Amino acid sequence: MRSIRVASVALLSTAAFALAAPIASANDGGTTPNVTSFGFTVSPTTVAPGGTVTLNATGCQEPLVKASSGIFDAVELNEGKPATATVDADAKPGAQYEVTFDCKGEKGTTTLTVAGHSTGTGTGTGTEAGTTTPSKGVKAGLGGGAGGLNGAEIAAGSALLAGALGGGVFLMRRRAGDQA
Repeated sequence: MRSIRVASVALLSTAAFALAAPIASANDGGTTPNVTSFGFTVSPTTVAPGGTVTLNATGCQEPLVKASSGIFDAVELNEGKPATATVDADAKPGAQYEVTFDCKGEKGTTTLTVAGHSTGTGTGTGTEAGTTTPSKGVKAGLGGGAGGLNGAEIAAGSALLAGALGGGVFLMRRRAGDQA
């Protein structure tokens, strides 16, 4: 009877570890493309504060698609027709904002970049002095899990799992010894 308990603990622990391993390695740090059953675009992808963008969604089975972002009021796209949105005049130059499209609860996102301000003096090179280069933005909403795991974290997790398994086997053997 005791060997059945030990074997079942070992089997359950192995199954839990095997199921957890693919989940941990599936996070690729945000490089997976934003795949949805419908298409969506923001044009242009870089806009000045106070500027206008055109929002478009195609392939949604429901006639109403909602588009929202932190730098413009929510917009409803009706029956696949494009709509426009005005970016807040106080939007931070160089910042990137997520634009979310919602089709029947399925959400897709894309990035909208706010162009840098100009000092009004050209440099003659096609770029204006005082413009800023936008950064890649913040990886938000993943709870810090976007960075992936390093070797030390994997080793620490494995050691904790092995310790828990060993402790469980020890307690089961001790309990079985007390009953005999």
